Amino acid sequence: MDSNLPDFTTIVRRVFQASLELAAIKGADRSRALQAMAQALKRYQNDILEANTLDLEASREMAIPELVLDWLKLTPERIQTTLQILQRLSELPDPLGRMLNATYQLAHSHAYCQPMPLGVIALVYEAFPDLAVIAAGLCLKTGNCLILKGGSEASQSNAVIAQVLQSAIREVGLPEGCLELLPSDQGGSIRDLVTQDRYVNLIIPYGRPSLIQQVIRQATAPVLRSAMGNCYLYWSPSGSLETARWMIIDSHQSEPDPVNAIEKVLIHKEHNRSSLTMLWNSLKEKGFQLRVDLFLQEEFPDLRLAEEGDWNTAYLDRIVAFKTIESLASAISWINRYSSGHADCLVTESYQESRQFAQGINSASTYINASPRFSRNSRHGDAIFLGMSNQRGHRRGMIGTDALTTVKYIVQGGD
Repeated sequence: MDSNLPDFTTIVRRVFQASLELAAIKGADRSRALQAMAQALKRYQNDILEANTLDLEASREMAIPELVLDWLKLTPERIQTTLQILQRLSELPDPLGRMLNATYQLAHSHAYCQPMPLGVIALVYEAFPDLAVIAAGLCLKTGNCLILKGGSEASQSNAVIAQVLQSAIREVGLPEGCLELLPSDQGGSIRDLVTQDRYVNLIIPYGRPSLIQQVIRQATAPVLRSAMGNCYLYWSPSGSLETARWMIIDSHQSEPDPVNAIEKVLIHKEHNRSSLTMLWNSLKEKGFQLRVDLFLQEEFPDLRLAEEGDWNTAYLDRIVAFKTIESLASAISWINRYSSGHADCLVTESYQESRQFAQGINSASTYINASPRFSRNSRHGDAIFLGMSNQRGHRRGMIGTDALTTVKYIVQGGD
């Protein structure tokens, strides 16, 4: 280790101190930083792509799984997407500039709420080098400082991206330490970071379930866990074959991480064999692998049998497992037990079924005759998202600017 590099504790304390200063900086100045970051990324795009090529070559030699290689690979298009997100964030109203009515009032006083930054946010992630840019944009927009802890497979990409973002932040005069990268070969481990509850206010893990669970087990600071895959679809007897087909295929289209991809389909037993055959042939043509329960395999012996553990496990691939079910109530019960709980779906023509499903499913979001396809940079509204959370704690659902702020109650007395 280079003796000139600051140690782990020094870095974390520096970010904490910067968060106190950043909280007082105007929204216009934070937006200027986002614009400067976008311009710097564009200027140094070739350097970032070169570093990413080295990471990909090294990862292939280490036999990193193909899934992680897909997450790791940067392209000009992926970088352009991050630039667009930074630009959009810079143009949005300051999330800290609103005044909200308090839920209670005191006599002879006026109470209101002021949105506030959380302080220091840590992103623990594997691959996804461009995710650091999006996280940095969301954090600066909300007045938070960011610590990045990436995986070794993306070490060179992460280093170049962090340097580019840091130079842009310095250009506009934001506090030193607004953004810090803990290199994978230097500084503390994941455990060292996630137990820094004195300085770190929120940890967001992003990657495979094993990483998420590691952070949850070890953390003493609050965790906003992300979720990916193992979303369910219930295909009601009244539901359209074409709608079911479209929802499954479209949910897998977001790249490089199909967060809300439908991986499990519950089929009512009344669906006929010809409809199933048409759906499966269509999915096979699109490159999907299919798995079925024992009942369906008896009718379709050429299809692979789903294992017992498949039903609560994310494939994170173009694989869909099918299971027969007897009723909507049974489907709701099964989904609540086995789904990852962040996005579950229904195909139906019945309003009564749609209401029963929406009220009965205990997930962060439900989609009825609509694709759950995830987008970080939605074309509709002002929302920009880092990912999806399936927890029932701090926040649930889309991880956007609202998830990275808290509120302060202010009571002002008067005559």
